[in-house]
Amino acid sequence: MTKEPLQYLRGFRNEFHSEDPRCPGSLPTKQNSPQRCPYGLYPEQLSGTSFTSPRETNSRSWFYRIRPSVLHTPFKKLPLGNLSTNWEIFEPNPNQLKWDPFDIPCVGDKKVDFVQGLNTVCGAGDPKDRHGIAIHMYLCNASMEDKCFYNSDGDFLIVPQQGKLWITTEFGKMIVEPNEICVLQQGMKFSVELKGPTRGYILEVYDNHFVLPPLGPIGANGLANPRGFLTPVAWFEDREVCNYTVINKFQGRLFAACQHHSPFDVVAWHGNYVPYKYNLSDFMVINTVSFDHADPSIFTVLTCPSTKPGVAIADFVIFPPRWSTAENTFRPPYFHRNCMSEFMGLIYGAYEAKEDALQPGGATLHNTMTPHGPDSNCFEKASNAQLVPEKVGEETMAFMFESCLSITVSDWASKTSQKLDVSYPKCWQNLKKMFSPELMSLNKATSGYLLSPPRGI
Repeated sequence: MTKEPLQYLRGFRNEFHSEDPRCPGSLPTKQNSPQRCPYGLYPEQLSGTSFTSPRETNSRSWFYRIRPSVLHTPFKKLPLGNLSTNWEIFEPNPNQLKWDPFDIPCVGDKKVDFVQGLNTVCGAGDPKDRHGIAIHMYLCNASMEDKCFYNSDGDFLIVPQQGKLWITTEFGKMIVEPNEICVLQQGMKFSVELKGPTRGYILEVYDNHFVLPPLGPIGANGLANPRGFLTPVAWFEDREVCNYTVINKFQGRLFAACQHHSPFDVVAWHGNYVPYKYNLSDFMVINTVSFDHADPSIFTVLTCPSTKPGVAIADFVIFPPRWSTAENTFRPPYFHRNCMSEFMGLIYGAYEAKEDALQPGGATLHNTMTPHGPDSNCFEKASNAQLVPEKVGEETMAFMFESCLSITVSDWASKTSQKLDVSYPKCWQNLKKMFSPELMSLNKATSGYLLSPPRGI
């Protein structure tokens, strides 16, 4: 774990270049693969898209490393643990689902590192077809020792909930803590150090890479600004290791290979296919200043687009502290049935629509077309509140993974974890029938129908 503050490069999908200051001039100029690289380094390209992808979406980076990545023993299959990708073996469940905070392994019982602590909650699709998503919890208490991981199936969007992550990548080092996120894209090797019990959420996408959502009428500025995204600067270690383990997630399975050196031996690199992190407090919220509750799409930080315009394989949406000023409006999220699936988590605080239900480290899932909305307490409170400007979500950060795919829940999430709250649907059962034609009158001042007592009462 580094004690010195880390440096980063700013921007999203920029063409970056970086070299470790211990080896000045290690980055070749004018070309990618000279006959002889400075310092006797090996050139190696990491491609995030096909060679012939359009220039505006083409992603790749060039490494200049002490040894090429190919220098390892053959991969051998590892136990899968609680990871899942075969959704056909699980029973579908259209109910509203909620989980209490998932347990973190006790340090005194067994050492569990980041990879060993991966547990699949739900998902859809197939990594072999490069179509689909998976949602995981990482529950760990120990650092990865002489071990790294890379995902051949897709990108990891990591949302820490408890405990910092010291992440070493081939590009350099970064520290990611609660209220920050990071994205480790397909094929990028990384190792995670931590201190004490650590928990968080992961959204894995197979189809594509995350991009910033289009802003449309919002204009040039707003939501997550590109300058808020940080990429590590080059850092290398030339370290001989007796048995260094490289774990590869491939077609939903885990494999391990051995090598005799650290994989983090990249002295210099350049390109636009990089890992990055983002502080959620940098998000510029857009909201209504007149009436009605705006759709949650205005809170989208990153999106992984599908082939259908405007439809996401996955969106990452947050609900940060913000001002609410809507007039004549039910301000919390409205009752809703959605063609998208919605998985919600809570980093800290209390979610405004379910203050007593959703807890930090827990989750909810409202699948395709499953009705959901504020619980009875929230509805009663918001229906009778004085509509003055107020700050909502203070000391709170909730988020949502939203997908166009119909999601299947794993046995680990529904049974093994023992965290599924079967009483969750009861939070709506106290919603009362309030319909009464005798009490309806047209209120022209607000151009809508409001409940008001008839004359003579």
